[in-house]
Amino acid sequence: MNDQRLRLDLTALADEVTSVDLRDRTLRTSRRLGIQRAVATSAAALVLIAAAAGTAFAIRPNESPPPLPADTPSVTASPTPSASPTPTPSSSAGDTPGAPPSNGSSTNTPSVQFGKLFYGPASVTFVKTANLRSWTPGGSTTRLLALPDIAFKGRMSVSSDGHRVAWVDSNNDLIVSDADGSDRQAIRSNVDAYCVGAAWSPDRRQLLFREIGDLGPGRYGMLDMHSAKKTVRWWTIETRACSAFWSADGQTIAMATDYGVTLYGPDGTKKRVVPGFSRDGWQTDDVVSLAPDGSLVALLRHKPAGDAGDVARDLRVNVVLDTRTGKQISLPLGGRTLHQVYFQSDGSMVVRVKTNNGYAVLLVDEDGKKVSETAEPASLKDMQILAVVD
Repeated sequence: MNDQRLRLDLTALADEVTSVDLRDRTLRTSRRLGIQRAVATSAAALVLIAAAAGTAFAIRPNESPPPLPADTPSVTASPTPSASPTPTPSSSAGDTPGAPPSNGSSTNTPSVQFGKLFYGPASVTFVKTANLRSWTPGGSTTRLLALPDIAFKGRMSVSSDGHRVAWVDSNNDLIVSDADGSDRQAIRSNVDAYCVGAAWSPDRRQLLFREIGDLGPGRYGMLDMHSAKKTVRWWTIETRACSAFWSADGQTIAMATDYGVTLYGPDGTKKRVVPGFSRDGWQTDDVVSLAPDGSLVALLRHKPAGDAGDVARDLRVNVVLDTRTGKQISLPLGGRTLHQVYFQSDGSMVVRVKTNNGYAVLLVDEDGKKVSETAEPASLKDMQILAVVD
C-alpha cells in the first residue's frame, strides 16, 4: 500500500516539472564562461604570444580574426628592415631637434607633411660668409655650403628638390652649385644679384634672371639648365618688377612692382595685379611665397611710413592675401605673431610663429586648418627660412 502510494506521488510530481533542454543550457554556459576567461586572460595571452615568437602557428587561409572592441589597441607586425640601412645626414654640433608643443601634435597626417626647410642668417650686416642650413621638423639641422653675404642680401634660391642652389656673386656671375658645395659652376655673367637673382622653376629646368642693362633696368630671361649651351629665352616685355617667386604648377610668377604685386606667366605675359596696393596706401617690397595655383601670396605688407623691412632681402611675412580680391586670409596662429609663411606643392603652408623661447613652425593644410606644430631648434633662432621643398 505504501509502495503504491509512493509511486503515485512521484508520478504526479513529474507531471508538474517543465522539461529543460540541458544541452542548450550547457552550451550557453560554456560560451559565457569562455568569454569571461578570454577577457580575464587577454593580458597573459599577449605575453605568451610575445614569448613564443619562435613558434610556428598554423592558421587557416581564408579565416579572419574577429573584430577588436573600439577601445582595444591593435597590434601591427613591423616589417623586417632591409639589409642596407638608410644613411643618416650629418648634424651640426650644438643643434637640437625641436620638441613638440603641449597644444600640438608632432605626428603629421599621411597626406599633409612638413617638407625640408632651408635657412640663412636673418641679418648679414656684419657677416661676410654664412652657411646655408637645412632642417626637417622632428630631426636635426644640417650645415650645408658656405655662401657670400651677397647671396643672402640678394636673391639666392633653392631648387624644388633641395639639391641645387643658385645665386649671383659680387662679380655679377650667376653661380649654380649642389647644396653641399660640390659641382659649382659659373653659368652666366652680367646678372643682377639684387632684383631677381636666379629663381628656379618648379621643374628645375629653368632659371629666371635679369641681365644688367646699360641704360634701362635690363631684360629678363629664362635660362634652360637642360640645354648644353644654357640657352636663354628672353621676355619681350619691359618691366621693373623684382623679387620673383614661382607657383608650384609652373604657370605663374609673382613679382613686386609699383608698390604692390603683379602676376606674370612664364613667358612674361602679364596676368593681373593683386588689388589693395597703392603709392599712399598698402605697399610691399618682397614676394615671399606663392600658392601652387597662384591664388594666394605671402608677403610683408606695410604703410609708406611703416616697417618696410630690411634694405636687403627681407623674408618676413605679416599677411597672406587672395591674389584676385586682395583680401587677407586668416591663419590659425593661436594668438602668436606671424613671422614667415611658405606654401608647399600640395597647397599646405609652413607657418613660422614667434614664441616665448624662439620660434615654432605650424603645418597648416589647404583649408586653413592646423595639422601639427614643432618648436624650432635653438640654433635657428637668429636665422630666417629661405625655402621649403617637398
